[in-house]
Amino acid sequence: MCSLFEPRNEPAQRGHEVEETILGGPPRYTKAQVAAAAEVPVARAEQLWQAMGFAHVDDDAVVFTDADVAALRALVELVSAQVIPPELESAVARSLAQTMSRLAEWQVGIFRSLLGDKFAVDIETTAQVAEVILPVMERMQGYVWRRHLAATAARELTERDPGADERVQVIGFADIVGYTRLIRDFTELELARLIDGFEEVATRVVAENRGRVVKTVGDEVLFVTDTAPEAAEIALALNEEIARTDLLPPLRIGLAMGPVLARFGDVYGSTVNIASRLTSVARPASVLVDRELAAALRGRPEYQLISIGPTKVQGFRGLRAWALRRAS
Repeated sequence: MCSLFEPRNEPAQRGHEVEETILGGPPRYTKAQVAAAAEVPVARAEQLWQAMGFAHVDDDAVVFTDADVAALRALVELVSAQVIPPELESAVARSLAQTMSRLAEWQVGIFRSLLGDKFAVDIETTAQVAEVILPVMERMQGYVWRRHLAATAARELTERDPGADERVQVIGFADIVGYTRLIRDFTELELARLIDGFEEVATRVVAENRGRVVKTVGDEVLFVTDTAPEAAEIALALNEEIARTDLLPPLRIGLAMGPVLARFGDVYGSTVNIASRLTSVARPASVLVDRELAAALRGRPEYQLISIGPTKVQGFRGLRAWALRRAS
């Protein structure tokens, strides 16, 4: 039950070709019919639908396709096979939807750029282009997903306790200095180019140093590493890379080491909060680290740690911080 487009109670005839092409077929079912076909209660089907971020559907609205039936059956089978705990099925649907929603927005942007003015005017051409491009995009998504799945599995298999959700890692936040002012001063195109440049640099530097980008949110990137030296190299390399270009403003970066809870692709815990707080008080083009990470890096000749004493940050009284630099 995972249509790309939110259903409408009275779908307009204009554009139905594009929607049917994307969904893989015409709408055939009401929500009661799709639930019956998948052999689940209507309430459960509707709960999962809304967990995926789609709007409420009227009882008599015929908006669901065969693909919705197949997807609902697949999710129910995963729960029945105990692959997904019953109490987490909505959370899994929600997490998957959040990831795919962003991907869908980006892909529609590709269609719009490719077709220009024809995107909203020439529906027949839009449908034809979608029919050609969608299978290619789908194969590419599958390839990237499998590659990330293989890399994540390999990392997990090297851990002493691969089943543990919580383990000691280093969390890093890097955000663009003066982003609020940039929003006021830049055009939408200029701002988009800046964010694209920032995300390109951040993703590359993090990957080159064996880290993993958890998420990017506008002016900020959240990353995680398994070792202290990897985190230090990422943070310092990010600032060095940014300094070599006039196209991007400086960054402020905060790093913290400690227990991290990984859940549905995101990370949680006080370690994450500490890294975020350190980022908020870091100076432009600087890196602040917490006590645990400073201890892990101390004695390594390639780094210099400068104590800046207790730091006043929300939620953490007397938080100690150290400025991290390369040794001169």
